[in-house]
Amino acid sequence: MESWDKKDKVVVSNLTKKFGDLLVLDDISFSVKKGEFLAIVGPTGCGKTTFLNCLSCLLPPTKGSIFIDGEPANPRKHHISFVFQEPTPMPWRTVAQNVAFGMEIKKFPKEKVQERLNYIMNLVGLADTAHLYPNQISASMMQRMTVARAFAVDPDLLLMDEPYGQLDIKLRYYLEDELIKLWQTLKSTVIFITHNIEEAVYLAERILVLSNKPTKIKADMRVDLPHPRQVLDPKFIELRKRVTELIRWW
Repeated sequence: MESWDKKDKVVVSNLTKKFGDLLVLDDISFSVKKGEFLAIVGPTGCGKTTFLNCLSCLLPPTKGSIFIDGEPANPRKHHISFVFQEPTPMPWRTVAQNVAFGMEIKKFPKEKVQERLNYIMNLVGLADTAHLYPNQISASMMQRMTVARAFAVDPDLLLMDEPYGQLDIKLRYYLEDELIKLWQTLKSTVIFITHNIEEAVYLAERILVLSNKPTKIKADMRVDLPHPRQVLDPKFIELRKRVTELIRWW
């Protein structure tokens, strides 16, 4: 990459994705700073998950490039973690073994696996459940375990696809607060997909607003509010209103 700003963790240039004649992503370009929390919102069906799949290298782009640390994104070289909407535990492994799985796949040294595992398990409040199996823990613990597994590998990039979309509002706020603490402590770079505008404003430092298909970036907005955020703060309400107006299609 010829002109790479070392503050940038991810640089996406002219990203385009077509399925046959259907143009889904249309010439998207943006960058993400190291340690930044970026949320992506847009109308239902606009291609948010396709966008994330291209960023994770699960789908090859039709055109354009994705760079991590100034080099072409490569899952074999870069640690790219993914958290889906539905938890994906391995039921035959304990909570601790689930969290350690990514580190084992990445062939971390055994002593580092144990050290990192102890640190992460304590950080997310799962130390007392380490010996239990997924069917023995609550829904909130299951999602915390999934997020802990993603953070455990010290990812270059953490991609989250509506991980709290199926949870009730009280539990969702609790886990969002836990996620912010984890992100602030570990300083990971996070791209968070959501259809929930309030969630995007609550979590992110920056919000990309996507258009309907063919998808372009409609707005790139800073969220200049300190954490923890208050949903009744007039500045919070105003920003949520601005994002809603940008997304509104009716």
